[in-house]
Amino acid sequence: MPDHTSPGTLLSELRARPPLVHCITNFVAMNIAANVLLAAGASPAMVHAQEEAGEFAAIAGALTINIGTLSSAWLRGMETAAIAAGQSGKPWVLDPVAHYATGFRRAAVGRLLELGPAVIRGNASEIIALAGGASRGQGVDSRDGVEHAEESARLLARVHGAIVAVTGAVDFVTDGERAVRIEGGSALMLQVTALGCSLTCLVGAFLAVRPDAPFEATVAALATFAVAGETAASKAHGPGSFSWRFLDALAALDASLLDRQARLRCA
Repeated sequence: MPDHTSPGTLLSELRARPPLVHCITNFVAMNIAANVLLAAGASPAMVHAQEEAGEFAAIAGALTINIGTLSSAWLRGMETAAIAAGQSGKPWVLDPVAHYATGFRRAAVGRLLELGPAVIRGNASEIIALAGGASRGQGVDSRDGVEHAEESARLLARVHGAIVAVTGAVDFVTDGERAVRIEGGSALMLQVTALGCSLTCLVGAFLAVRPDAPFEATVAALATFAVAGETAASKAHGPGSFSWRFLDALAALDASLLDRQARLRCA
Protein backbone atom coordinates (compact mmCIF):
# COMPACT_ATOMS: atom_id res chain seq x y z
CA MET A 1 0.00 0.00 0.00
CA PRO A 2 1.22 3.56 -0.66
CA ASP A 3 2.41 5.64 2.25
CA HIS A 4 -0.11 8.45 2.57
CA THR A 5 2.20 10.44 4.82
CA SER A 6 5.47 10.07 2.90
CA PRO A 7 7.33 13.31 2.08
CA GLY A 8 6.61 12.79 -1.62
CA THR A 9 2.89 12.36 -1.04
CA LEU A 10 2.74 15.54 1.01
CA LEU A 11 4.74 17.46 -1.61
CA SER A 12 2.25 16.34 -4.27
CA GLU A 13 -0.63 17.49 -2.10
CA LEU A 14 1.04 20.85 -1.54
CA ARG A 15 1.41 21.42 -5.27
CA ALA A 16 -2.10 20.20 -6.04
CA ARG A 17 -3.59 22.61 -3.49
CA PRO A 18 -1.06 25.46 -3.08
CA PRO A 19 -1.50 26.79 0.46
CA LEU A 20 -1.41 30.45 1.43
CA VAL A 21 1.28 30.78 4.11
CA HIS A 22 1.32 33.83 6.38
CA CYS A 23 4.98 34.53 7.14
CA ILE A 24 6.02 36.96 9.84
CA THR A 25 9.74 36.71 9.31
CA ASN A 26 12.76 38.98 9.51
CA PHE A 27 14.01 41.62 7.09
CA VAL A 28 16.94 39.47 5.99
CA ALA A 29 14.76 36.45 5.19
CA MET A 30 11.74 37.91 3.39
CA ASN A 31 12.99 37.62 -0.18
CA ILE A 32 14.61 34.20 0.01
CA ALA A 33 11.75 32.78 2.10
CA ALA A 34 9.18 33.96 -0.44
CA ASN A 35 11.21 32.46 -3.28
CA VAL A 36 11.59 29.15 -1.44
CA LEU A 37 7.83 28.88 -0.94
CA LEU A 38 7.16 29.75 -4.57
CA ALA A 39 9.69 27.16 -5.77
CA ALA A 40 8.08 24.52 -3.57
CA GLY A 41 4.63 25.36 -4.89
CA ALA A 42 3.14 27.39 -2.04
CA SER A 43 1.90 30.99 -1.92
CA PRO A 44 3.78 33.29 0.50
CA ALA A 45 2.47 36.44 2.17
CA MET A 46 4.74 38.63 4.30
CA VAL A 47 2.28 40.40 6.61
CA HIS A 48 3.37 41.66 10.02
CA ALA A 49 1.42 44.82 10.97
CA GLN A 50 -0.76 44.41 14.05
CA GLU A 51 -3.61 46.17 12.25
CA GLU A 52 -4.01 43.31 9.75
CA ALA A 53 -2.00 40.36 11.08
CA GLY A 54 -4.92 38.82 12.94
CA GLU A 55 -7.32 39.11 10.05
CA PHE A 56 -4.77 37.64 7.66
CA ALA A 57 -3.83 34.74 9.92
CA ALA A 58 -7.47 33.68 9.96
CA ILE A 59 -7.60 33.30 6.17
CA ALA A 60 -4.16 31.74 5.63
CA GLY A 61 -3.56 27.99 5.69
CA ALA A 62 -0.83 28.36 8.29
CA LEU A 63 1.19 31.02 10.10
CA THR A 64 4.95 31.16 10.70
CA ILE A 65 6.60 33.49 13.23
CA ASN A 66 10.33 34.25 13.20
CA ILE A 67 11.77 36.71 15.74
CA GLY A 68 15.01 37.42 13.87
CA THR A 69 14.62 41.21 13.59
CA LEU A 70 12.30 41.71 16.53
CA SER A 71 10.68 45.01 17.50
CA SER A 72 7.85 45.95 19.84
CA ALA A 73 5.53 46.69 16.91
CA TRP A 74 6.34 43.39 15.22
CA LEU A 75 5.85 41.51 18.47
CA ARG A 76 2.35 42.95 18.78
CA GLY A 77 1.65 41.76 15.25
CA MET A 78 3.03 38.31 16.05
CA GLU A 79 0.87 37.95 19.15
CA THR A 80 -2.23 39.18 17.32
CA ALA A 81 -1.62 36.73 14.49
CA ALA A 82 -0.94 33.77 16.81
CA ILE A 83 -4.11 34.45 18.80
CA ALA A 84 -6.18 34.69 15.62
CA ALA A 85 -4.62 31.50 14.23
CA GLY A 86 -5.53 29.66 17.42
CA GLN A 87 -9.08 30.96 17.41
CA SER A 88 -9.59 29.95 13.77
CA GLY A 89 -7.95 26.53 14.10
CA LYS A 90 -4.94 27.36 11.93
CA PRO A 91 -1.58 25.82 12.90
CA TRP A 92 1.48 27.97 13.35
CA VAL A 93 5.25 27.58 13.58
CA LEU A 94 7.60 29.39 15.98
CA ASP A 95 11.22 30.08 15.05
CA PRO A 96 12.85 31.44 18.26
CA VAL A 97 15.89 33.03 16.63
CA ALA A 98 18.62 33.79 19.20
CA HIS A 99 15.94 33.99 21.90
CA TYR A 100 18.59 33.69 24.61
CA ALA A 101 20.53 36.77 23.48
CA THR A 102 18.58 39.52 25.27
CA GLY A 103 15.90 39.95 27.90
CA PHE A 104 13.53 41.38 25.28
CA ARG A 105 13.83 38.25 23.16
CA ARG A 106 13.46 35.89 26.11
CA ALA A 107 10.28 37.62 27.23
CA ALA A 108 8.88 37.70 23.70
CA VAL A 109 9.41 33.99 23.15
CA GLY A 110 7.91 33.18 26.53
CA ARG A 111 4.73 35.05 25.56
CA LEU A 112 4.58 33.41 22.14
CA LEU A 113 5.03 29.92 23.58
CA GLU A 114 1.97 30.49 25.75
CA LEU A 115 -0.07 30.94 22.55
CA GLY A 116 0.49 27.31 21.52
CA PRO A 117 2.60 26.82 18.40
CA ALA A 118 2.06 23.53 16.60
CA VAL A 119 5.75 23.35 15.65
CA ILE A 120 8.91 24.87 17.12
CA ARG A 121 11.91 24.93 14.77
CA GLY A 122 15.36 26.06 15.77
CA ASN A 123 19.03 25.22 15.77
CA ALA A 124 20.52 23.09 18.53
CA SER A 125 21.60 25.99 20.74
CA GLU A 126 18.18 27.62 20.52
CA ILE A 127 16.36 24.40 21.42
CA ILE A 128 18.67 23.56 24.32
CA ALA A 129 18.24 27.03 25.80
CA LEU A 130 14.49 27.03 25.21
CA ALA A 131 14.21 23.82 27.22
CA GLY A 132 16.11 25.43 30.09
CA GLY A 133 19.53 23.97 29.37
CA ALA A 134 22.90 25.67 29.02
CA SER A 135 23.75 26.18 25.36
CA ARG A 136 26.91 27.48 23.74
CA GLY A 137 25.04 29.59 21.19
CA GLN A 138 26.22 33.07 20.27
CA GLY A 139 23.82 35.34 18.44
CA VAL A 140 22.09 33.42 15.66
CA ASP A 141 24.89 30.86 15.42
CA SER A 142 24.57 27.41 16.95
CA ARG A 143 27.67 26.09 18.70
CA ASP A 144 26.02 22.89 19.86
CA GLY A 145 25.56 19.71 17.85
CA VAL A 146 22.07 18.49 17.04
CA GLU A 147 22.76 15.27 18.96
CA HIS A 148 23.25 17.34 22.13
CA ALA A 149 19.80 18.90 21.70
CA GLU A 150 17.75 15.74 21.21
CA GLU A 151 16.69 15.27 24.82
CA SER A 152 15.94 18.98 25.13
CA ALA A 153 13.75 18.69 22.05
CA ARG A 154 11.84 15.74 23.49
CA LEU A 155 11.29 17.61 26.75
CA LEU A 156 10.18 20.78 24.97
CA ALA A 157 7.75 18.78 22.82
CA ARG A 158 6.17 17.14 25.85
CA VAL A 159 5.90 20.34 27.87
CA HIS A 160 4.34 22.41 25.07
CA GLY A 161 2.48 19.69 23.18
CA ALA A 162 4.28 20.70 20.00
CA ILE A 163 6.44 19.14 17.34
CA VAL A 164 10.06 20.22 17.81
CA ALA A 165 12.50 20.30 14.90
CA VAL A 166 16.22 20.75 15.51
CA THR A 167 18.08 21.54 12.30
CA GLY A 168 21.76 21.08 11.60
CA ALA A 169 24.07 18.59 9.91
CA VAL A 170 21.50 15.86 10.62
CA ASP A 171 18.04 17.17 11.47
CA PHE A 172 15.96 15.80 14.34
CA VAL A 173 12.16 15.93 14.67
CA THR A 174 10.15 14.73 17.66
CA ASP A 175 6.70 14.92 19.19
CA GLY A 176 8.09 13.89 22.56
CA GLU A 177 7.64 10.19 21.85
CA ARG A 178 8.32 9.51 18.18
CA ALA A 179 11.49 10.88 16.61
CA VAL A 180 13.10 10.91 13.17
CA ARG A 181 16.52 11.97 11.96
CA ILE A 182 16.84 13.44 8.44
CA GLU A 183 20.18 13.32 6.63
CA GLY A 184 21.17 15.32 3.57
CA GLY A 185 21.60 18.98 2.74
CA SER A 186 25.00 20.63 2.40
CA ALA A 187 27.50 22.64 4.41
CA LEU A 188 27.02 25.38 1.81
CA MET A 189 23.59 26.04 3.29
CA LEU A 190 25.32 27.63 6.28
CA GLN A 191 26.90 30.18 3.93
CA VAL A 192 23.62 31.44 2.46
CA THR A 193 21.83 33.79 4.83
CA ALA A 194 18.27 33.05 5.96
CA LEU A 195 17.93 29.55 4.52
CA GLY A 196 17.01 28.30 8.00
CA CYS A 197 14.37 31.01 8.28
CA SER A 198 13.07 29.94 4.88
CA LEU A 199 12.82 26.37 6.11
CA THR A 200 10.53 27.55 8.90
CA CYS A 201 8.21 29.01 6.25
CA LEU A 202 8.33 25.75 4.29
CA VAL A 203 7.33 23.84 7.42
CA GLY A 204 4.33 26.16 7.55
CA ALA A 205 3.44 25.28 3.97
CA PHE A 206 3.45 21.53 4.65
CA LEU A 207 1.59 22.12 7.90
CA ALA A 208 -1.15 23.93 6.00
CA VAL A 209 -1.55 20.87 3.80
CA ARG A 210 -1.67 18.40 6.71
CA PRO A 211 -2.71 20.31 9.85
CA ASP A 212 -3.87 17.02 11.34
CA ALA A 213 -0.41 15.45 10.95
CA PRO A 214 2.13 18.03 12.14
CA PHE A 215 4.87 15.46 12.80
CA GLU A 216 4.70 14.05 9.26
CA ALA A 217 4.36 17.54 7.76
CA THR A 218 7.49 18.74 9.56
CA VAL A 219 9.49 15.69 8.52
CA ALA A 220 8.35 16.17 4.90
CA ALA A 221 9.44 19.82 4.87
CA LEU A 222 12.88 19.02 6.29
CA ALA A 223 13.34 16.10 3.90
CA THR A 224 12.40 18.33 0.96
CA PHE A 225 14.98 20.89 2.04
CA ALA A 226 17.66 18.26 2.58
CA VAL A 227 17.21 16.60 -0.81
CA ALA A 228 17.11 19.94 -2.66
CA GLY A 229 20.21 21.08 -0.80
CA GLU A 230 22.15 17.94 -1.61
CA THR A 231 21.15 18.17 -5.28
CA ALA A 232 22.16 21.82 -5.54
CA ALA A 233 25.49 21.24 -3.82
CA SER A 234 26.48 18.52 -6.29
CA LYS A 235 26.95 21.14 -9.04
CA ALA A 236 27.64 24.32 -7.06
CA HIS A 237 31.06 25.98 -6.95
CA GLY A 238 30.35 28.04 -3.84
CA PRO A 239 27.56 29.74 -1.89
CA GLY A 240 26.62 32.05 -4.76
CA SER A 241 25.97 29.34 -7.32
CA PHE A 242 24.48 27.14 -4.60
CA SER A 243 21.83 29.74 -3.80
CA TRP A 244 20.18 29.80 -7.22
CA ARG A 245 20.77 26.11 -7.80
CA PHE A 246 18.93 25.39 -4.56
CA LEU A 247 15.80 27.18 -5.79
CA ASP A 248 16.04 25.34 -9.11
CA ALA A 249 16.47 21.99 -7.35
CA LEU A 250 13.50 22.70 -5.10
CA ALA A 251 11.30 23.62 -8.04
CA ALA A 252 12.38 20.54 -10.02
CA LEU A 253 11.88 18.11 -7.13
CA ASP A 254 8.99 15.71 -7.61
CA ALA A 255 7.31 13.21 -5.32
CA SER A 256 9.02 10.07 -6.56
CA LEU A 257 12.50 11.62 -6.48
CA LEU A 258 11.90 12.98 -2.99
CA ASP A 259 10.81 9.62 -1.64
CA ARG A 260 13.75 7.86 -3.30
CA GLN A 261 16.39 10.25 -2.05
CA ALA A 262 15.06 11.26 1.39
CA ARG A 263 17.18 9.64 4.10
CA LEU A 264 15.00 9.21 7.18
CA ARG A 265 15.86 7.17 10.26
CA CYS A 266 13.73 6.54 13.31
CA ALA A 267 15.50 7.75 16.43
